[in-house]
Amino acid sequence: MSTTLRDPAPTTEPATEPAAAAESPHARRFGLPIATCLVMGNVIGGGIFLLPASVAPFGTISLVAFGVLTAGAIALALVFGRLAERHPQTGGPYVYARAAFGDFAGFLAAWSYWITAWVSNAALAVAAVGYLTVLFPAAGAHKWSMCLAALAVQWLPALANLAGTRYVGAVQVIATVLKFAPLLLVAVGGLFFFDPANLGPFRATDQSAAGAVSAAAAILLFSYLGVESATVSAGEVRDPARNVGRATILGTAGAAVVYLLGTLSVFGLVAHEKLVSSTAPFTDAVNSMFGGTWGGTVVACAAVISMLGALNGWTLLSAQTPYAAAKDGLFPKVFETKKRGVPVVGVVVTVALASALTVYNYTLGAEGVFESLVLITTFTATVPYLLATAAQIYFLLSGQRERVHPGRLARDGVLAVLAFGFSMWLVAGSGYAAVYQGVLFLFAGVLCYAVMSARKTRATA
Repeated sequence: MSTTLRDPAPTTEPATEPAAAAESPHARRFGLPIATCLVMGNVIGGGIFLLPASVAPFGTISLVAFGVLTAGAIALALVFGRLAERHPQTGGPYVYARAAFGDFAGFLAAWSYWITAWVSNAALAVAAVGYLTVLFPAAGAHKWSMCLAALAVQWLPALANLAGTRYVGAVQVIATVLKFAPLLLVAVGGLFFFDPANLGPFRATDQSAAGAVSAAAAILLFSYLGVESATVSAGEVRDPARNVGRATILGTAGAAVVYLLGTLSVFGLVAHEKLVSSTAPFTDAVNSMFGGTWGGTVVACAAVISMLGALNGWTLLSAQTPYAAAKDGLFPKVFETKKRGVPVVGVVVTVALASALTVYNYTLGAEGVFESLVLITTFTATVPYLLATAAQIYFLLSGQRERVHPGRLARDGVLAVLAFGFSMWLVAGSGYAAVYQGVLFLFAGVLCYAVMSARKTRATA
């Protein structure tokens, strides 16, 4: 079709916008450190505090699954880095998909990413309440007190976003530093208390080695969602062609180190039979290191800070993709509204949708429905990944010299294929029900695309 190949730069990110944003004292473009913190903060949310116990039933072979996933995530990060060099605009996967395959593919990337963001934000807020009740038991006294706490957890990061990118970056750095302190305490300090006798069997189930790795990977697959964070906010990063790729790779590699060392340390600090049934593995690990029961409070604080930091970053990302699509006429024009460097309408609409889903969850007590929606996001998140990696393969094979570095052709090709395979693995790990329902969500977006595309055509006629 006629829209198959285009350069989205002129319409996605106007040249005048950075200057306009810079006029506001509340807007500040991110440097490499903050962009790296954005990636690490979004990849490492609150899941790390439960992961060791989740994979312990499979035995230490789950560390092999972690290694395979880490390789796939880094390959994906490298591909995003390459794409960001050629397309350093806000929108990330949306920009790459649209440049390669046209408006419809770009819209699907934006639509699916947006769904992922606001549903995941609701889930993250509900999970944070579980840790808040450790610090403030009154918050868990009634379902409505828990609901109010979940809403507060969502709107506080939203207010930081509405205050401007200057404050988003500051909150992200502070949250990243505070949450990594206790994590590194266990990940690095725990190695000095490591007891091999606690590891348990290498393969703790009756499955084959390949089956055990796949089963453990199905749980771990979603721990690396967020590697695209810097590319989605590329328009807010200084020298994006240079810094976005670096931040993506550094942030993903940093998260991988924390994941692997943290899980390994917990395995060696907590006896296997206890770890399998643990509901707070990092708490048990800290108690094993120093004795006492104060570990629960420390870990609860770290978990809440971790989730607030992740919500801070994801709230910005959830508004950036609709903003980029709106600039191209593929989302309602109101999503273009930007103040203090932040797409304010996107932030408000996204948080409002997440809040509505949270209230729905607590009103009906429909835990199964809520969990199924969360599983859908694991599928919808992979749609932009697949489209972005396919775009890189397209650029490499179509002979577009302006988008391909000849000296890196073979290496970039291998990375793109590995990243595409990793994304397909993510889809498979979502499960049949999640893929089925996720496709329905995507088809619902087709109607929105039809309306927006018709308006765009009528306006240019």
